[in-house]
Amino acid sequence: MTANKMSDPGKGRAGRRKVAAVLAGGLVLGVGTMATLASWNDSEFASATFTAGQFKLEGAVDSLGATFSDHSSVAGALAFSAPVTNLTPNDVVAAPFAVRLAAGTTNAAKIKVSGVTTTGVVSNLTYTVLKTATPGCNTATTGTAVVPAGTAVTAFTGAIDVDLAKGVDTATAGAPAYLCFKVTAGAGLTQSQTGTVTFQLQGISQ
Repeated sequence: MTANKMSDPGKGRAGRRKVAAVLAGGLVLGVGTMATLASWNDSEFASATFTAGQFKLEGAVDSLGATFSDHSSVAGALAFSAPVTNLTPNDVVAAPFAVRLAAGTTNAAKIKVSGVTTTGVVSNLTYTVLKTATPGCNTATTGTAVVPAGTAVTAFTGAIDVDLAKGVDTATAGAPAYLCFKVTAGAGLTQSQTGTVTFQLQGISQ
């Protein structure tokens, strides 16, 4: 019975050789598969350059609306008609302003009076802003109201958009919009009062 339990040494060695052969075959198969996949890899690449456009307003305060400059940091001084320095109740004074898109601007725009700041005393003063077809502005000028008549100079309620076209190319400024500011002194105007009003026109590219 002891003899029957003993294993055949030759048979064991043969079994180990078969297992080793199978393992070896598996390793060879794995290496072969990796090499095959690598030989079928390939790539394509695509790229693009992104460049932002330009957008800049400029204004003119001269009577002909012809001399334009940038007033984004220092306000342009509106040239109101007499008697702007000697107002009495019911007086009306007027001043022209032209605005356009500067050369190099790549988008059309809409602009509007979007803010007012004041110093000193500006009570009992109202204004309107008209869009006109031609440059120049006086108390008799008519046009499309972009700020309604009777608006307090401390407000911009009801302001509407004005369209601005860009230039025909980047070397050319756009066509200007001509505006006329009119200010009316109210019946309650205080003697010797004085103050400054700064109007902000904001443009939004389209």
